[in-house]
Amino acid sequence: SVVKELVENSIDANATDIAVLIRQSGKQLIHIVDNGSGMSKPDVLVALKRHATSKIKTADDLHKIQTLGFRGEALASIASVANVEIRTTQQGAQHGWKLLAEPLKPEVLEPVQQEQGTQIFIRNLFYNIPARKKFLRSDITEFRHISDTMMKFALSHPTLHFTFHDGDSLIFDVKPDSL
Repeated sequence: SVVKELVENSIDANATDIAVLIRQSGKQLIHIVDNGSGMSKPDVLVALKRHATSKIKTADDLHKIQTLGFRGEALASIASVANVEIRTTQQGAQHGWKLLAEPLKPEVLEPVQQEQGTQIFIRNLFYNIPARKKFLRSDITEFRHISDTMMKFALSHPTLHFTFHDGDSLIFDVKPDSL
């Protein structure tokens, strides 16, 4: 579910190149890299707040939603059960922003140099909720869920470039093409 939500955010940001790297079937690390539009400082500051979104600016926007989801739904929940790092830069910006968040600690925001787009690091999923962590499936089962999700994205968005790694192993590299 974490991978699905974050890749949907990349697609909504008009990314054409999306890379996903996981370690220990996502339990240790989920790293998403895209070349999308990135986020502004105000958007980064609210990215992990509940019910916050940069995808709706006016009431009229509610009648013409064309996105896969809203950052405020997923990122806030993820940040409550994992260590989160967001690095993001908009096109033409002098620098981007790096936001570090750990459950029950104040967020840290600082400038960062990187290419346009967004990188999100989710580390140590459910480390602070051992009862929930024990309900995760085996590594192979969790890996299969993530792999199936990535394959569905690649098949349903053939004009995008998807790369998927499990640790140091390349699982697939699907270049843009027709279905």
